[in-house]
Amino acid sequence: MPANKSGPVPRKKKGRRGRLVAITVVLLLVAGIGFGAFWGVSTVRASFPQTTGSLKVPGLTNPVDVTRDANGIPQIYADTDEDLFRAQGYVQAQDRFWEMDVRRHMTAGRLSEMFGKSQVKADSFLRTMGWHRVAQKEYDTKLSPGTKKYLQAYSAGVNAYLKDHEGSALSLEYAALDFQNDYKPEEWTPVDSVAWLKAMAWDLRGNMQEEIDRSLMTSRFTPAQINQLYPAYPYKRNKPIVEGGSVDSATKQFKPGAAAANSAPAGAAGAAAGYQSQLSSLSKTLDKVPALLGPNGNGIGSNSWVVSGAHTTTGKPLLANDPHLAPQMPSLWYQMGLHCRTTSPKCNYDVSGFTFSGMPGVVIGHNQDVSWGMTNLGADVTDLYLEKVNANGYLYDNRQRPFVTRKETIKVAGGESREITVRSTNNGPIVSDRDGELAGVGKDAPVGNAAPDRGDGYAVSLRWTALNPGKSMDAVFELDRAKDWTDFRKAAGHFEVPSQNLIYADTKGNIGYQAPGQIPVRGKGDGGFDGTYPAPGWDPKYQWTGYIPQKSLPYEYNPKRGYIVTANQAVTDEKYPYLLTKDWGYGSRSQRINDLIQSKIKDGGKVSTDDMQAFQKDNSSEIARLLTPYLTKIDIKDKYVRDAQQLLEGWDFTQEPDSAAAAYFNAVWRNTLKLAFGNKMPKELRPEGQCLTVRPADETGPADENDKYVRECGERAGDTAQPDGGDRWYEVVRGILDDPNNAWWKTEDRPGRPGDKNRDQLLAHAMADARYELTSKLGKNIDNWSWGRLHQMFLKNQTLGTDGPGILQGLFNRGPWNVGGGEAAVDATGWNAAGGYNVTWVPSMRMVVNLADLDKSRWINLTGASGHAYDAHYYDQTDKWAKGELLPWAYSEDAVKKAGKDTLTLSP
Repeated sequence: MPANKSGPVPRKKKGRRGRLVAITVVLLLVAGIGFGAFWGVSTVRASFPQTTGSLKVPGLTNPVDVTRDANGIPQIYADTDEDLFRAQGYVQAQDRFWEMDVRRHMTAGRLSEMFGKSQVKADSFLRTMGWHRVAQKEYDTKLSPGTKKYLQAYSAGVNAYLKDHEGSALSLEYAALDFQNDYKPEEWTPVDSVAWLKAMAWDLRGNMQEEIDRSLMTSRFTPAQINQLYPAYPYKRNKPIVEGGSVDSATKQFKPGAAAANSAPAGAAGAAAGYQSQLSSLSKTLDKVPALLGPNGNGIGSNSWVVSGAHTTTGKPLLANDPHLAPQMPSLWYQMGLHCRTTSPKCNYDVSGFTFSGMPGVVIGHNQDVSWGMTNLGADVTDLYLEKVNANGYLYDNRQRPFVTRKETIKVAGGESREITVRSTNNGPIVSDRDGELAGVGKDAPVGNAAPDRGDGYAVSLRWTALNPGKSMDAVFELDRAKDWTDFRKAAGHFEVPSQNLIYADTKGNIGYQAPGQIPVRGKGDGGFDGTYPAPGWDPKYQWTGYIPQKSLPYEYNPKRGYIVTANQAVTDEKYPYLLTKDWGYGSRSQRINDLIQSKIKDGGKVSTDDMQAFQKDNSSEIARLLTPYLTKIDIKDKYVRDAQQLLEGWDFTQEPDSAAAAYFNAVWRNTLKLAFGNKMPKELRPEGQCLTVRPADETGPADENDKYVRECGERAGDTAQPDGGDRWYEVVRGILDDPNNAWWKTEDRPGRPGDKNRDQLLAHAMADARYELTSKLGKNIDNWSWGRLHQMFLKNQTLGTDGPGILQGLFNRGPWNVGGGEAAVDATGWNAAGGYNVTWVPSMRMVVNLADLDKSRWINLTGASGHAYDAHYYDQTDKWAKGELLPWAYSEDAVKKAGKDTLTLSP
């Protein structure tokens, strides 16, 4: 397979004729697999949207124009807010209704209605958490009348489209689904839109996976070893978002740039190590819950930064954002503009950017006055609680309390309905009820003398801020119509979940940052309760005592340094008086962006729009810069391995798609982690299919000839297995790199093969293993190696493209693309070192906003505007995305008209 920087491998044919030929070939194949139906070209094209002429949409008060550019990106022009959002619903349904339909069934725990019994376990877990129930409460009791009006208008637009379209006219997937069941979509509701915010919050929930992983590690590692694998954040090397600042002890008001208060974060005295539990079954259940945003953990995040006009060539701020999410088909994002022809009290919006199909408004982008971006703050907003339960209730504060229960019926396509009982404690739903294996959770958990009798084991409940009704949907519309910093901060105050870093710039030249979110304040527990381990649900000392006041959350406005960087690093220094999380990203990406900006503005230099775009494609590897000098000094005797080692000599640590050195280094890094840490992990954290002969988990002390060994196979999905190779592992390795005899460098002796005794022996072992691994994957000749051939991105339809018959997967999936970048690089094409080299998350979109001239802003989506396979805009942006290119982003009416290719009028 040849190296390729810019496109799928092999290349797809271009042009209408080429597409029709491809369609015909695929349809002939489909016709031959026994489904008893033939899809003609007309079936495939039936769902393509009408983009010219006029259509009737009931409920509009005036005509609405929808202008699309050469990439099919719609810009909507209306005279009232309701018309604007009604048209948005109609247009998104034109392009993406299948995606919307699947998403709402996921958030409601109703996937089994579409896909049958294979989804019952996921539905049971989702029903237990009750996302749709919480969304209904939000809509009924929390959201403003204006927001409800917009949601109703949006739903009416979707339903107007559904009224005239069904089956293959909605999307090709429905034609495929008809082979299996008689499913028909129901009407869209406002709550369907609100519930999507729960899916966002779930995939951005913070450290729940780390909490589980630490607990699972107790079967193999000591508390001291586990602490070594979760090192402290390197504040001295990697700057937090907000430098300095304190919370006034009397007013609780955060003051940016003030001298930090001399106090440690509440509850940060230490982990509740006495309540560790083996949560392997819960971890398996979580793996089955659809992760529409990406694998949860250290990798999922984003980059955003803003540079003030004092340091830009335009004299006004430049703002960049690229959220890192799962690569999927179509992209999670949908580009569009929402424009009132004349802004007025009855029509308030002139906003453009990225939103989600199925949700009105714009989530990230700009209006005529301000621009904003988001990255995951990573706040710890979940806690797992061990619960002492019996048939009648649970123990709390030395008293037996009754469960709150409800029945849920799961309808199953092609099968009988299933009924489940959801039980909840004062901490939240009991998630361990959703898997028969979970009945044993907590059987071996070491607990203190004050703990209640273990009985048959403790249950596990989940407390999570997203299960509280909130106002995040209000915040989306408030951001869209914000005029200044005051409006922006007010909107941020309502953005409760998911907790995001919000970055800001305006056309007057101001820049800012606000940390929003509903973030719990924890009780002190015994010796410190910091959310890093499951807590005893029966003990009131471990309860949440409230939430961090919004006025106490960190922010910055026009900092003296003239720029702000957020890339999932620590928000504040360690003296901030509230605990936000103990599990930050470790700042590799954020510090690299800081360094890139600093290198540009030193000595009076200026940052241009081109520079901002170039920064987004920076693929330098920090761990390569750290580890390579040690690798090149090792005396390798085997010429076969020595030839590969020489690739690293003189390498500049960049990870271009055609780089052989990047391919070899990343293979060495993967094998180093596997030898030093991965092979020592419990089976619950190792990847599926990796089987090792190991001593039983309960054996301690040095190995000897009398030891018995057992065969254990990994149980974790490859994209969430450990060690994942992210920047936490950079810090772990950094901490032992100058200690060549550290115990982590040592591996066990095996019959006929002595173990590694020190750092250099293990690194030499890793280099040899990497040489032979790449020989098997890329060939013997190292001149033919390239990082892109190893590190490929596949775009998969998240339903029929992953679990459907192979021929259907071929219909809906695209790729692979050979890409550069890497884990914890600014160009964050993430991969899991335990699971393999394929891309598991990507910059799912990129944008650079020019506040001096909004029409000179730039953007790109991962795929395209359309969700319809074989539509011209299904993945027409991907080649450009892979090369780091950005599209012109027309905003003003004149620029939109100039860029426009098609105009559709929606009439009352």
